[in-house]
Amino acid sequence: MKKIVVIDGQGGKIGSLLTSRIKALNLNCEIFAVGTNSLATAAMLKAGADYGATGENPVIVNCRDADIIVGPIGIVVADSLLGEVTPGMAVAVGQSRAQKVYLPLNKCNNHIAGSRDLPFPELIEAAVKNVASFFLD
Repeated sequence: MKKIVVIDGQGGKIGSLLTSRIKALNLNCEIFAVGTNSLATAAMLKAGADYGATGENPVIVNCRDADIIVGPIGIVVADSLLGEVTPGMAVAVGQSRAQKVYLPLNKCNNHIAGSRDLPFPELIEAAVKNVASFFLD
């Protein structure tokens, strides 16, 4: 069984949509919702995550043995998400051996060159398809 870590902050909208869409695929996985704040964690748990935790240490611990990490690109940029992503969180995600799926949201002064500004639902679908591709063995 694969461990998918969904990381999000703010209100947890991105994480909750990712969680519900991944859960709907009935993949052989457990979804660990890790919020940078309790509101984000609660939203992901409500969307169907199997486990949830909040804060820097849960990000660090869960990135160690994750198979897949998914979230907005800001999870690898210290001080992004209006300061919710700590340097320790960004390092933990970046150094993890997990496959990583980032949503290229051109916000918080981070812009991904060559990415198109897709409508939000299309970004979610693209990320979910990418996650599902890791289950094709």
